[in-house]
Formats: sequence, structure tokens, C-alpha cells
Amino acid sequence: MCNLVPTVRALQRHWPEARLTWIIGKGEHSLLAGLSGVEFVVYDKSTGLAGMRALWQELADTRFDVLLHMQQSLRASLLSLGLKADVRVGYDKARAKDAQHWFTHRHLAPHPRAHVLESFLDFARLLGVEDLSLDWQLPIPAVAFDEARALSGEAPYLVINPCSSMRLRNFRNWSAEGYASVIEHAWVHHGLKTVLTGGSSTQERELGERIQALCRPDTVIDAIGGTSLKGLLALIQRARLLVAPDTGPVHMANALGTPALGLYATSNVDRAGPYLWRAFAVDRYPEAVRTYMHKAPEELSWGQRVRHPDAMSLIRAEDVIERLDALLVQSPVPQDTESRADEA
Repeated sequence: MCNLVPTVRALQRHWPEARLTWIIGKGEHSLLAGLSGVEFVVYDKSTGLAGMRALWQELADTRFDVLLHMQQSLRASLLSLGLKADVRVGYDKARAKDAQHWFTHRHLAPHPRAHVLESFLDFARLLGVEDLSLDWQLPIPAVAFDEARALSGEAPYLVINPCSSMRLRNFRNWSAEGYASVIEHAWVHHGLKTVLTGGSSTQERELGERIQALCRPDTVIDAIGGTSLKGLLALIQRARLLVAPDTGPVHMANALGTPALGLYATSNVDRAGPYLWRAFAVDRYPEAVRTYMHKAPEELSWGQRVRHPDAMSLIRAEDVIERLDALLVQSPVPQDTESRADEA
């Protein structure tokens, strides 16, 4: 979602009077609700065909000039069939998944080895938009900043979101011991407490508990399962730095201008890393490909993951600490972040 917003902003600059309708999931909507100039139509994925029919009925009297088919899934393609649109734009055949190109009229120009954010911008490029400067302006309400302050206090801090999403054969998470070393260094050398964030799943809570057991009690604030998505945005906006594996909060930080230190070994940082902070990521993907797949990275298809449980062990605590120090030196303490968010 965060990687897609710059495309929305580019379209708005090019056609300021255009009506933009975004069909979006419930969880994603809770993150982006209030995005200026966008009419959201919320689709509950759990409702299946009945939900699709309800959405089709809601938009029965609307005919779109262009439908940008930006979600690559068979469910999204089926949903698109019930929408009236003069032109349907999808990915080129090399990037299309789940036979998406069968459901669209026009296809993007090939763009090999593109970052996810650049792939979204390709939709604006096809429509003739030339100003592709990056702009997010994510809305964060005052109540979300109140939520963040109640958790973190007023002193500077960093955020660690230690877990990625729950998926089959998902080996993107780093070790509790590694995170504990980073937390200790941030406290001793920078005077920064760490706020742990994440969802309320058993996996996330258990990893958070293991991390805290290895740390001094006064150095960690446990916010795992304790924030709304808007509250998480506010926490990240106010933070000095965010550390996380390949997961949504690195892109939230990227969108908010907060330095993002990504930890990558199972996925390619050049495709899925925090766009503006890729140079600061700890990138062990090439090494993991050679070690566990016995291939050179260029032999893999773009975006192919390393599905090995030991891949993230290639990341060393000293590498993360080195990048953390470099980012903290170049990044000033955030000032008046709530005012800046309100202005945006």
C-alpha cells in the first residue's frame, strides 16, 4: 500500500480534477483512511463471492475511463470483471501473475528488475504522466499521536518490528539474540530505548518475549499487539529509526521519512526493500542464494525468495549495529513531527 501511494499522488498532480476510486481491503483501509483526494471502496476479502456481488452492486452505476489492475491475484482479477471500465491496464506478461494479462486490455511496457514502487509508477508512465516525483502525505490523526505518546513517552527512541507476516515457509525473521544486541547498543551508545511493535499473533508475541528476556527491563517498551495501524504510523513518524525484516513497517517508515534499516536475506532488497533506504539495508540475499540455492543471484527469476530457515542467520549483529550508527549520525532528532503530519 505504501509503495502504491506515490503513483496516486502522481496521477493527482497530472489530473487534479480526476475522480480516483481505490478498491481496498479492510485492513489496508485502516492504514490509509483519510488519504486526500481518494474515494475508497472497502472490500472485505473474507466475504468471497457475496462480497464481490455487493461491491459490483455498489458501483453498478459507475463507469470508469481507466481501471488500473495493480493487484496481482486471481481474486482481484475476478472482482475486476464486475466493474465497468473503458480501458483495463495490467502488467506486462513477464511481470503478470495468476494469468492477470488475460483480464486486461493494455499492458505495461517491460521493466525488468524493477522495484515494487517503480512497477506501480509504470501505470502512471503508461498514461503519460511525466512528473513522477515521490510524494506520500500519509494522513495521521491527532488521536494516533496521542496513542503513540502514551506508549513511548517524550524521549527519543527507535522502533524494532521484529516479525514479518505469517505465511507458509516464511523465513524472513531474524533472531531474538540479534535484536537484543542491537537494543543494548542503542541504549548504551545512543541513549535510546527501543519500542517493539507488531501484531498480536502468537509468533510475534513469543519472539517479543524472547527479545525482552535478553534485555535490561528499562531499555524496552513492549507495544506488540498494542497499536492501531494509525498509531503505528505515528510511532514510526516520531522515531529516530526503524529496524525490521522484509515487512510492511519498513515501507511505512520510508513513506514517512523515518530512516529504515531493513534486514534482508530471503528476499531481494532491490525489489522489495525500503525504496529510499535500500543502500542502508543489511543485504545477505546474494550470499543466501549462493549458500542455500547453489546459484548466482542473476540466475534466479526476479523476486524469487530463498526458502531456507537458516538464511537470516547470515545477518550478523555487528553489521546491523554498524548501519544503525551510520543512520543515527546522519539523521537528526525529529522535530515537531505531529505539526508536519497535520500540514501534509
